[in-house]
Amino acid sequence: MPYFAVFITAFAASLILTPLARRLSLRWGVVAEPGGRRKHYGRIAKLGGVPLLGALLLATAVIYALLPPQPGTDDLKLLTGVFLGTWVVFAGGLLDDWRELPPWSQFVIYFAGTAVAMGYTVFIERFTNPLPSGTLWTGIPMTLFVIYEEPLVILRPLLVWVFTLFWVVGMMNTINFLDGLDGLAAGVGTIAALIFAWHSYQIALQTGQYTVAAFPLALAGALLGFLPFNFSPARIFLGSSGAYLLGYQLATLSIISPAKIATALLVMAVPILDVAWQIVDRLRRGQSPLHGDRGHLHFRLSDGGLPTRRIVLGYYTVALLFGLVAIFAPTQLVKLIMLALLATAVLFLLIWLTSVTGLDKNQTQ
Repeated sequence: MPYFAVFITAFAASLILTPLARRLSLRWGVVAEPGGRRKHYGRIAKLGGVPLLGALLLATAVIYALLPPQPGTDDLKLLTGVFLGTWVVFAGGLLDDWRELPPWSQFVIYFAGTAVAMGYTVFIERFTNPLPSGTLWTGIPMTLFVIYEEPLVILRPLLVWVFTLFWVVGMMNTINFLDGLDGLAAGVGTIAALIFAWHSYQIALQTGQYTVAAFPLALAGALLGFLPFNFSPARIFLGSSGAYLLGYQLATLSIISPAKIATALLVMAVPILDVAWQIVDRLRRGQSPLHGDRGHLHFRLSDGGLPTRRIVLGYYTVALLFGLVAIFAPTQLVKLIMLALLATAVLFLLIWLTSVTGLDKNQTQ
């Protein structure tokens, strides 16, 4: 019952606040104009982060009233870091929505949010070795970086900082790039949050982290209340404030509850691989990785003539299927094999699309 209350609160709040945010966005002129890599029609409101944050705040109040953190755990400290960091990236994204900051500024915002998380010990410190015992983490050189305690791989301090920074910044950047078609980032984020909530609850039955398990459910409820207004044809976009908030939430929530990094990799595999490919492809073409264009997989499929809804629903299907693999796969090795197969298929598709469609280098954000 408490989880249902959390979900309904977030859903209802987002459903009510999104039309209000849209009206304010249009009144204040905080809108996305057609042009560049976006091919929408008309002026679209882009204060989508406002209803998401409002819904999360109300849901958080319900969580702390019904499922307060257990004494003697680090849950309160970790969740405080996630909460404060969310405010930091939301504020930075809101400023970008309002003033259209230069591309490099987004990484300042990413790093600031990540610094807040790490200041509250939201770290990637350990993970389960997906390979058979002794396959990967043996040998003197490897002990300089990790400590191997079957079945865990424990990172040494320097790698803890590097991995956490890479994960949080990478996830935020992935969501920001994914937010290119109506309903795409919000829908994939909803599926990821629901899978996180399911996985978190399973773990909570063993660890008692019931408070932590409620937060991805709150995020899912907020996104579902927002989606009716964001799905094609969109009446409001996530904007930078919404995309940064969503990416930060997914990144940090996947850290603070054990065993969800692998889940996040599987659910978000296609967007993550797409971003990695675009970085390599842009560098190969002599462009900055921050250069915006229509080279992303969803844009290439759209430019190839596929309807937006079909592309978006295809992404949803892949995210859901691999999320279920993350839940029901019997071993970490099976998850790794499935991730490798998906990565191979996506990379071949991207290589083929790049060769047959090409890309106008002058197309920018």
